[in-house]
Amino acid sequence: MAGLGHNGGPGLGSSYRAHCWGVARRELLGARLPIEVVRMQVRRAKELGLDYKTYAGVRASTGRDLVAFLYSSNALGMFRAAQTLPTGVTRRIATAAASPHLGCAPGLAPAFLARQMGAVSWRELPPFGSNWAAIRDEMKTWLRAQRLPGDAVLMIGETAHEREMMTAGGLAGFVTGQAFFAGVADAV
Repeated sequence: MAGLGHNGGPGLGSSYRAHCWGVARRELLGARLPIEVVRMQVRRAKELGLDYKTYAGVRASTGRDLVAFLYSSNALGMFRAAQTLPTGVTRRIATAAASPHLGCAPGLAPAFLARQMGAVSWRELPPFGSNWAAIRDEMKTWLRAQRLPGDAVLMIGETAHEREMMTAGGLAGFVTGQAFFAGVADAV
């Protein structure tokens, strides 16, 4: 029995929704960008120090350009309080056209590490075992304090826990430190 306002058409079952989703996805992925747009995106990816595929994927999923990177101390290979960053890593961070921010594991010296990398801000990351709501709230509070839209911040991390932080905070995406710092002579 159809209710008030029903047009008498077929119900929107899961197979029909799956069909609509598939059509929309094919249209999105099949869209041809003007060559000028592709060139601009290639240039921007290079400025950020990302490969085109990663940058274009983030850009397509968020609709925003990246303005900041949140580096985890794990991605930087920093595991002791007095450890110094390799010169190649600091150079790589400095040349990326996004404001650098530091997410530090508990027990390290975040201010010392933030100074080494030229971070705009630093914060202690939620400890392993924190619940989803607490991680989300901490990440959103940090984003508001920095006046950053979450979907314009890329997390450079290493662990599954950091990937969870990225998701909970609504960040644009996740790239491993190994991938981001690949090719740096004295990388971690």
